[in-house]
Amino acid sequence: IFSIVVFGSIVNECYVNKDSQSPELLCIFNENESACSYGIAVGIIAFFGCIFFFVVDLYFQQISSVKDRKRAVLLDLGFSGFLSFLWFVAFCFLANQWQRTTMSKGVLQGADTARAAITFSFFSIIVWVALAVKALQRYRLGTDMSLFATDQFAADPNAAYPGYPTGSGIESTETYQSPPFTETIEANPKGYQVPAY
Repeated sequence: IFSIVVFGSIVNECYVNKDSQSPELLCIFNENESACSYGIAVGIIAFFGCIFFFVVDLYFQQISSVKDRKRAVLLDLGFSGFLSFLWFVAFCFLANQWQRTTMSKGVLQGADTARAAITFSFFSIIVWVALAVKALQRYRLGTDMSLFATDQFAADPNAAYPGYPTGSGIESTETYQSPPFTETIEANPKGYQVPAY
């Protein structure tokens, strides 16, 4: 949601006319096009990354290979750490350019939107660092532990491993309808002639 606020606010209201005579739209952050472009790019990358990792989390239990699970967790960890860095740069860059911006009539119209983009860039740093820490904890826990259901483990850590469930103790006398691998083989089946050599 924070990424939508950042890139949406920059796209919608952070491009203003310098004055009423000029039809050219300029970035509100010190007329630096790079600041607006960077904020939009990081916001879009974060948005699509969130969607991708949400889908990965939904299907994580269905990934049967431990190596694939480990790769998914490492990818999540790396992406979260990388986006934490990108949001930190975005916050510093946008705040620096906003500090250098000279106030004019056009800038005052989009000032609240620019401040919102800077504020939510800061909040995004916190969120992505938290996601990176969560991914690190998940990695340390071990991706193979998620293959086991929690009901298989005893509540007491010193308790013995529960064995297989036992039956009623009465075995059926009819284990097979016919004994396995005991077919009667005819010497000359019908329709087949033994070739004479």
